[in-house]
Amino acid sequence: MLSQIGQLLVDVVAGLFVYLLLARFHFQWLRVPFRNPPGAFVVAATNWIVLPARRIVPALAGFDVATLMAAWLLQGAALWLLYALKGGESVSAPGTVVAIIAAVSLVDLVRYSFYILIFAVLVQVVLSWVNPYSPVAPIFDSMTRPFLKPIRRFVPPIANVDLSPLVLLVLLQVLLIAVAHLRELAGALF
Repeated sequence: MLSQIGQLLVDVVAGLFVYLLLARFHFQWLRVPFRNPPGAFVVAATNWIVLPARRIVPALAGFDVATLMAAWLLQGAALWLLYALKGGESVSAPGTVVAIIAAVSLVDLVRYSFYILIFAVLVQVVLSWVNPYSPVAPIFDSMTRPFLKPIRRFVPPIANVDLSPLVLLVLLQVLLIAVAHLRELAGALF
C-alpha cells in the first residue's frame, strides 16, 4: 500500500513538472509569448530549476537546452524512483539500468510532447467554435500553426470547415502508437 502511494506521488509530482518544463521548452521553440497567464504560470513554476540549469547548460541554436535537459533528468529520476519503489532488482549491470532509464526518459519526453500538442490542438479547435477572440487563443494558435500549416496545403477547407486539426490528431495518434511500442521495447529490457 505504501509503495503504491509513493508511486502515485512520484508520478504526479514529477509528471507535473516534466510537463511544465516541456511546455516552457515548446513555448520558447515555437515563439509563443509568455506575457499571458498560462505563460507566466509556466515560467514561475519552472524558474527554480531552469535558472540554475542555464548556468551550466547554454542555449544551442536558439533552443533552450537547459530546460529540455532538466525535463529529461527529472523524468529519469522519476523513473528510477518508480523502479526502486517497485522493488526493481536488475540482473544486469547498474550501468545498463541507467542507460535504459535514460532511453526510456527520452522516449517519454517525445510522448509527452505529442500529448502537449494534442492538448493544444483540441483547445484551439474548441476555442475556434466557442470563443475565437479569447485571450488565450493566440497562445494555442502559435503552438499549433507550424504543424497545421503544411497540412493545410494538402487538405483544403470543406464548406469553410478546416479539417487539418483532425488530420494532425490522427497523425499524432499514429506516432504515439509507434512511440508506445518503442517504450515497451526499451522497458522490457529491465
